[in-house]
Amino acid sequence: MSKIPNFTIREMLEAGVHFGHKKNRWNPQMSQFIYGSKGDLHIIDLSKTYVMLNKALEVISNVASNNGKILFV
Repeated sequence: MSKIPNFTIREMLEAGVHFGHKKNRWNPQMSQFIYGSKGDLHIIDLSKTYVMLNKALEVISNVASNNGKILFV
């Protein structure tokens, strides 16, 4: 089984993961994941992103360990 990478919210912040779309291009369904805004950009809530990214990595790891196929779009 492959090792799931470890990362921190600080590393995500430093990588710029928190930058979202411009305010005028957002989808209202994303409101629960928006932390706030700065200028004309939405700021993504990294605490929620961290949890969901870890879940996604677990699923990908399980699929890969069972010789499944993964399509990244």
